[in-house]
Amino acid sequence: MNFMIKKIKIIEKILDFLYPNPISTLYYINEYTLLIAVILTAKSKEKKVNEVTKYLFKKIQNPKDVIHLSIGKIKNYIKNIGLYNKKSKNIYDLSTILINKYNSIIPKNISELKSLPGVGHKTASVFLSHVSDIPVFPVDTHIHRMMYRWKLSDGKSVKKTEKDARHIFNKINWRKLHLQIISYAKEYSPSQKWNVKKDIIYQELLRNNLL
Repeated sequence: MNFMIKKIKIIEKILDFLYPNPISTLYYINEYTLLIAVILTAKSKEKKVNEVTKYLFKKIQNPKDVIHLSIGKIKNYIKNIGLYNKKSKNIYDLSTILINKYNSIIPKNISELKSLPGVGHKTASVFLSHVSDIPVFPVDTHIHRMMYRWKLSDGKSVKKTEKDARHIFNKINWRKLHLQIISYAKEYSPSQKWNVKKDIIYQELLRNNLL
């Protein structure tokens, strides 16, 4: 069997066993709150974002709720999250644009999404992976780390890692793999205090001389 095919089979088999039905652990109520939650996760831990949004989304659930608030009020709600000054302004400006240009409906086109304040390529990809059938493979720090540890990418840039992931993995599995790899990275292969012996996939690849 081809070296790369064998490696991918091992990785996917273990991920499917550990996380057969992966779901997002990000807290949200609807498409708008999902986009806000994803924006808030930039440079911030998901656990902290979920703590904040469980309160925030009692106050805001659509763009009109936001524009009735001041940027200062939004800041106060999200002040425990990194980059809260910039994120507050982006959330307000994004909500204004959604009302004026899109009738409060979030566009599903990646280029239009990326034109919104605070929405970069990763944020747009994560959002689309939840709400559409558009094939995307969002790469965050966890997936970037695993692709490098599994020697599936050289780790030089997230953009390169995403390109490699899209080439290596079957398109039909992208959405599932995105969630599976993040869960696996957090549980078995963290960036700090990595215990190689407890990293199931890494050990299996070593055993099969695939690293």
